[in-house]
Amino acid sequence: MRTTNEAVGRDEPNGVVIPASRYPHGYASVRSLTRADIRTIVAVADKHLPVAASRFCDEVVRVPPSYEILAYKDALLGIAARSDVYTIIPHRPQDTYVLSKYHDEFDQYVSLVVPPLETLKRVHDRKQLMDIAERTEVPVPETRLLDEATEWDVDRVVKSRYNLLVDEYIDSYEPSESSIVKSVQHVPSNESLNIATTCEAMDHVPIVQEYIDGTDEYVFGALYDHGEPLATFQHRQIRGDSYTGGGGVYRESVEIPSLEAVGRAVLDELEWHGLACIEYIEDAATGEFKLVEINPRMWQSLACAAASGADFPYWYWLQVIGNSDSIEPGYEVGVGTHYMIGELEYLTSIVRDDSSIVGRPPLSAAIKEVLLSCFEMPNFDYCHVDDPLPTVRLARSEVSHGIRRRMT
Repeated sequence: MRTTNEAVGRDEPNGVVIPASRYPHGYASVRSLTRADIRTIVAVADKHLPVAASRFCDEVVRVPPSYEILAYKDALLGIAARSDVYTIIPHRPQDTYVLSKYHDEFDQYVSLVVPPLETLKRVHDRKQLMDIAERTEVPVPETRLLDEATEWDVDRVVKSRYNLLVDEYIDSYEPSESSIVKSVQHVPSNESLNIATTCEAMDHVPIVQEYIDGTDEYVFGALYDHGEPLATFQHRQIRGDSYTGGGGVYRESVEIPSLEAVGRAVLDELEWHGLACIEYIEDAATGEFKLVEINPRMWQSLACAAASGADFPYWYWLQVIGNSDSIEPGYEVGVGTHYMIGELEYLTSIVRDDSSIVGRPPLSAAIKEVLLSCFEMPNFDYCHVDDPLPTVRLARSEVSHGIRRRMT
């Protein structure tokens, strides 16, 4: 483990590894750390990703795809062993799992802020997480395992029991493989499911939750130190990448005391350590914030926190070097940011997606809504005048993918 210091100068190891994907949170971290004069080492499976074109990216290192989890772990470990590397910030779904499960291997080289594996298992298991939240009196949707909800006559949502599918959780998985099941199935109260077929498609018995007619979705982001909050952040998700929900593509920073209370309650109960992104739905009937899931890493909409002044990548750095007292939490309310590819996915979903529970908005009204919000709040995850190349590369990549899809 790197020895912690009051500060780390240029003559000390100050490289930070950022495992990045096509999503924009890796780019937000690169911009944050470069402003603090910290060297950024971006680990990617595809060197053509937008973040790799950034002038703020000091180095790009090729690694295997994160779903090849052992090969991915070995590649990250090889980078961690370099003398110029101080820490790794988890961004991808597999990152915290790898850094936690193999903590002893990484700890000899780098300083990390991740929860113990046993705590992480309780968060990755959405059924167990809901049980923990209920014990702490945090509102949750009623949640059952699918094979235990055969006669449940309410509108409901079926989704993966686990945030991440790995051999630790699923017997049929090899230690070398992992996957993410993002599919969400809406089932009206008057319809039944073929349980065996659904379980086979998801590789395990998923969970089924009562559908919450929500007025809004929210994210509560946090950085914790052994059960103590160092900094928190909230945003309201105005649009997801589908009209039925999904990852936030237009969000606005908020500060709601009751959301802060339920966010902290769960993490306090878990004696959390490290990063956490908690998703909530505001129940239209009760006004309660109901827990959806926890992602134990930097979140996709990190750019909204950064634009609001909540500098989590730099705050993570201060924590790993033993300088948490220098963290100055707080942020500006009412700042919105857009992930433009996600906005296009949202509009596309209105044409292609279907839900028997969530009403489809008119396409023309949705287009006007997106354009108006971009005019009124022109803050974008990738588009920055001081660093245009990531936007150029992103546009080129999306056009290329669109052409290939039409030809196949």
